[in-house]
Amino acid sequence: MRNDNPGDHPVVIDGVTVNVLNEKDLLRSIISRTRAGVGFTLATLNLDHLVKRRNDSAFRAAYARMTLVTADGSPIVALGRRQAPDLRRATGADLVKPLCAQAAKEAIPIYLFGSTAASLDLAGSRLKTLYPGLVICGQEAPPLGFDPFSAEALTCGERIAASGARLCFVCLGAPKQELFSDRMTQLHHGIGFLSVGAALDFIADTQVRAPLFMQKAGIEWLWRIMTNPRRMIWRYIQCAALLVEISLIAPLAQRLGQKSEFGH
Repeated sequence: MRNDNPGDHPVVIDGVTVNVLNEKDLLRSIISRTRAGVGFTLATLNLDHLVKRRNDSAFRAAYARMTLVTADGSPIVALGRRQAPDLRRATGADLVKPLCAQAAKEAIPIYLFGSTAASLDLAGSRLKTLYPGLVICGQEAPPLGFDPFSAEALTCGERIAASGARLCFVCLGAPKQELFSDRMTQLHHGIGFLSVGAALDFIADTQVRAPLFMQKAGIEWLWRIMTNPRRMIWRYIQCAALLVEISLIAPLAQRLGQKSEFGH
């Protein structure tokens, strides 16, 4: 894995190393890298990523090279706390505003990539209002069907690098955002590529995030099903099946295997 394990006790879940244990450590790590001009990638692990990763070799390889990986979603946190009790949730949606606040203070230029042009315009305007002095040196909403392995993606990366950005918020959804970020960080050093999903849409209010009480209770998934059932139900069926396998079936099989060994 291409990272320096910023967490003292990295956690491994279904083959993925979570190496940042909380949001405070994540922000500190991102800012220290940015100040030093060291490029990096960020992924926020959830069950959907684990499902997609099992079926996509390119996604597996990109995840293995991620510099920073956090636990996003209550099931991931619950699984990870078996190895690191201090593990806390750190999401892309909660990361953008504190990072922009710090970027405004330190004159760190940022770039907004993904989502839609309307969302980027609204999010950019609101972020500048919230954090006077914030430098958004570029924004781009690629067309529907954008391919992170295409020549077009290379051109997008060149524009991001030429803009002078040091942080790039990538909002393409998984696995495209992680694949794009992984490819770009290998070509354009000194830029942090952060895969943050719908974070800018939430800021723009073009998507509505779950109410705070649902976030705190760890049931944002229920809100997503309620607001977009056709898209989300099958996704969460797959996630639930994987959670049962990881948390119950695999440990049971391991224990049975150990007993069989001892029996012989």
